[in-house]
Amino acid sequence: MTGSRATIPPARPVIGEEEIAAAVRVLRSGMVVQGPEVAAFEQEFSALVEGRHCVAVNSGTSALQLTLLALDMKPGDEVIVPSFSFAATANAVRLAGGVPVFADIEPGTFNLDPDATAAAITPRTVAIMPVHLYGQPAAMDRIMALAEAHSLAVVEDAAQAHAAALNGKPVGSFGLAGCFSFYPTKNMHSLEGGMITTGDAEFARKLRLLRNQGMEQRYQNEIVGANMRLTDVAAAIGRVQLGKLDGWTEKRRSNAAYLDANLKGVTVPVVAEGAKHVYHQYTIRVTGDRDAFQAGLTERGVGSGVYYPTPIHRLRPFLTEGGSVGPWKLPETDKAADEVLSLPIMPSLTDEDLERIVEAVNEVAGA
Repeated sequence: MTGSRATIPPARPVIGEEEIAAAVRVLRSGMVVQGPEVAAFEQEFSALVEGRHCVAVNSGTSALQLTLLALDMKPGDEVIVPSFSFAATANAVRLAGGVPVFADIEPGTFNLDPDATAAAITPRTVAIMPVHLYGQPAAMDRIMALAEAHSLAVVEDAAQAHAAALNGKPVGSFGLAGCFSFYPTKNMHSLEGGMITTGDAEFARKLRLLRNQGMEQRYQNEIVGANMRLTDVAAAIGRVQLGKLDGWTEKRRSNAAYLDANLKGVTVPVVAEGAKHVYHQYTIRVTGDRDAFQAGLTERGVGSGVYYPTPIHRLRPFLTEGGSVGPWKLPETDKAADEVLSLPIMPSLTDEDLERIVEAVNEVAGA
């Protein structure tokens, strides 16, 4: 049914001439790993998070893992996470020696439910890790109050939420730390990379030690650390992308507003009161046969994605030894996994692309 028109992909990385020129400039400089470009990227990214300390690392997963390692968790320590997320959220807890405890989500926002989070707290809980899924901030006001009442750390998984905010306060500036990803399909990227943000200077220093074999001065190792440094090539690309983020964000939000106003027969995204949603994904709910619906869009030249078809608590590494899902009862998580479908939302979409998306969705929905 697509005819001669190219399929609209669900996402498309942006690598322009400015990014290429920045990479070439750094390669020619000879300063290619954790040098002046990384320092400049950290300083510039700080403006997104109310001037917090920023520590660049080699991926969003590394950002999560190093942050949890810096908490000095003991075996058996628990971190409350949503199961409706990418596996890296829970993987990081395991890699840091902790136990992920899964709590259900709010059906509207797909984010961690504060009431479910409260019910999951035990004497072993040390942290809460809300995910700002699809670019919408979690209910941070309630989550922060809950954490304060129980003396828990809050680590924000902001991998999909660059420049998102709640009541004017940016994500990555609420908890002890925020963790961002710069994977190629994110709202901005550095080919690969991550950033940790924190308001605690000592915690930031510990993160810098952990990312660089436990040392600030060469061969003066202070703690056991890892090699999770960011290259200057990646940082240079990230700096170019950061300069374009505001414009791209507004285009994503404009695209979302058009889809909100014109899609029929599906449930469009819910935006929480006071939230600035930055639409890393534009995720609808489809009742009935979601796979058939997706196939119908594909036939009409519109790409889409399912994020995420299997909740983390149902993935093999997180099953019990007997192969069961254990004690987790997460009805909203399971329902979302059966119904979500993400449509193209990237800023490079043209007016014609948006019209094609609406036409395809409405036609498949029979609206």
